Amino acid sequence: MTTLRQFTCNDLFLFNNVNLDFLTETYNLGFYLHYITTWPDYNYVVNAAESNRMMGYIFGKAEGKGDKWHGHVTAVTVAPEFRRLGMAKRLMNILEIVSEKIYDTYFVDLFVRKSNALAINMYKSFGYVIYRTVLGYYSGEEDAYDMRKALPKDVKKSSMVPLEKPVPAYQLDND
Repeated sequence: MTTLRQFTCNDLFLFNNVNLDFLTETYNLGFYLHYITTWPDYNYVVNAAESNRMMGYIFGKAEGKGDKWHGHVTAVTVAPEFRRLGMAKRLMNILEIVSEKIYDTYFVDLFVRKSNALAINMYKSFGYVIYRTVLGYYSGEEDAYDMRKALPKDVKKSSMVPLEKPVPAYQLDND
């Protein structure tokens, strides 16, 4: 049995089992606090009900302007011992619902390491497409894919039409 609820400041003391994974991007305390206070609707945690052990979490935000207004998955991660149980899908679904119903966005996007084939295939199975390649996104050393999924507001799904040329990380804006 699991519990899905909003991420709180107290959860910052409980997420080491999730964050101590080499594929998980870890941020400083101020970063997490900024998200918790600025976009509380976007941040969720899944806990094992019987032990209250954190199984995974998602952090996101809304950004952009006009038809580039979108939900962004900043971090989604599941502890290794709880992977392949549908936790990531559950967390992504809640972020997509928040993006559509609360923030009325056109699409959801995320960045993923080009080398992380498992995650790329998982996101594809959730309906995401590779929109573009971002050069040097991870500390200037590794490229990323910007993956997107259109929401109902993007009737023509124009947000998912892939770009042909890669973009350097320093040229990213809120699109």
